[in-house]
Amino acid sequence: MLDAQLEMTDKIGYLLLKKGIIDSQILEEALQVKNDDQAKLKRNLAQILVQEFNFDHDTIFREVAVLYAFKELNVHPQDLSEDRIEEIKKLMSSKGDEAKKMLIEHKVLPFQYDRFREKLVLAAVDPTDRSLTKIAYTLNAKKYEINYLKKRDYDKLIQIIAPPENEYLKLIEESDEEMSVDQQEATVDEEELDAEINKSALVNLIEAALVEGVRKGASDIHIVPKSSKRTEIHFRIDGKLTLWHAQEGTLPEALMAVVKDRSKGMDRFEREKAQDGFIQREIDRHIIRYRVSVLPMVGTELRNKFESIVIRILDDRKVIKDLGKLGLVGYAKDSFEKAINQPQGMIILTGPTGSGKSTTLVAALYQVIDPTKNVLTVEDPVEYVIEGARQLKIGYKMNFEQAIRAILRHDPDIVLVGEMRDKETAETAIKLANTGHLTFSTLHTNDAPSAVARLYKMGIEPFLIAYAINIIVAQRLIRKLCDKCKRKVTEIAPELIKRAQLNMDDWKGVDVYEAVGCEHCNGTGYKGRMAIHEALYFTNPIREMIVRAGEEVDEEAVRKQARRDGTLTLRDSGFEKVRRGLTSIPEVLAGTSDE
Repeated sequence: MLDAQLEMTDKIGYLLLKKGIIDSQILEEALQVKNDDQAKLKRNLAQILVQEFNFDHDTIFREVAVLYAFKELNVHPQDLSEDRIEEIKKLMSSKGDEAKKMLIEHKVLPFQYDRFREKLVLAAVDPTDRSLTKIAYTLNAKKYEINYLKKRDYDKLIQIIAPPENEYLKLIEESDEEMSVDQQEATVDEEELDAEINKSALVNLIEAALVEGVRKGASDIHIVPKSSKRTEIHFRIDGKLTLWHAQEGTLPEALMAVVKDRSKGMDRFEREKAQDGFIQREIDRHIIRYRVSVLPMVGTELRNKFESIVIRILDDRKVIKDLGKLGLVGYAKDSFEKAINQPQGMIILTGPTGSGKSTTLVAALYQVIDPTKNVLTVEDPVEYVIEGARQLKIGYKMNFEQAIRAILRHDPDIVLVGEMRDKETAETAIKLANTGHLTFSTLHTNDAPSAVARLYKMGIEPFLIAYAINIIVAQRLIRKLCDKCKRKVTEIAPELIKRAQLNMDDWKGVDVYEAVGCEHCNGTGYKGRMAIHEALYFTNPIREMIVRAGEEVDEEAVRKQARRDGTLTLRDSGFEKVRRGLTSIPEVLAGTSDE
């Protein structure tokens, strides 16, 4: 009786409850919200569940589409031809900017005009949106059909069809102001600089760089003075710096001052020492944080005090929570999962700056965090907010080393130490691992075996190294081949075979690909990056080898034993990705050394 009553009251709620997507408590709360805003917003239950209760949009609306017999469009943006994309673009722009704005606001695409039936097909993320009738009328569609399109497919499509405009770039283009200054003074004139800074075009340039850096998927923005009249802005995309904009005729100090003024914790008038600050912006409805680093640099012109600025983009959408997406395979994957699921011990990630160590550690932490455990992190600076962890704030009253020592008195279960930068930090972190805590940290070394030698040379006791550490993983990032233009190699060049020391018998029947370059990858032949790993799991033979070490650890002996255990070197791990058609031999050779 209650089920029948519910079905009559709200068909969507009845269906979702029956399928186990929501429970009775959520349903009751959602129905209450629906009743409360019935007079104003008139939202249906599906919209309320997504907007108010944070349910996955596609999970809810796929069921709604089935319930109301909306056809679902299974569209993969990469499979659409250029002609189809151009057709959608024309349909979107056919009735002017206001109609286009309305389509984007309601996440609707005029997907196709069926000339045979004289019917417009609208692809809607929410097929129950009350505005769809008005949208069809605005597009002069006498007949129309509404299809359901998954939100994740819409998000990819709209980036191709109507990428969001950078309003700051538009303001720069529209501006009549000159961003230049006379170069006659013998020293930097602060009033002259103020006049430069107050020009809105200069502020717009920096804001445009912040927006464009996020949209282009850059990890860093570099602002570098080249002379007293030229400053360059570079984006680091897929590990490579590319010039985005060159500002001519403007004092470099003016551009630097704009960045400092827009950053928290920086002094615009300080040009002789390093400074660190941060910026926060909402871009495309997401909060993005930027870490700003300023360093004084030598210039050829005495009147100018040049500084280099690097802005790290911290986009929480890039945080990986799924261990399967890290690129760990085979022995590395099995041993890493085994190591992080131990009740205690240490997991060390090693590699140069920008090799994705923090990303891997955060993904590993998400596998072991649960409400029954006290998870503490000490990082300087904190890059990403980790749900379920208490992240300690480092400042002038509590530095990194003090925080590490204080952690011992704070009843931890799991600890993340951002970096073991000296003996005291390393010793405290390893003692934590040796006294019943699961501990994660990073170290700067070339490969996994050399991390053992580094800790040994720091003065850490050999038995602590041997029995506190579960695993050391060396990591590098290499570029992925562009799926649109990669080309099968008919014959591997002899010089590549020689450099890579390949045994061609092992490569018989393997399809090897090379980079070509197209519009999709900006002519580079590569799109995106992936990690390669060398996992040194601490087996009993390796532990005994470390404990028995005399004056120094025999790195080569550890390396050989690790290979017997199943460890692949970084280069061999890269070649595994080549075998899978994901990258090229030259890219692996460029990103790894010949051990």
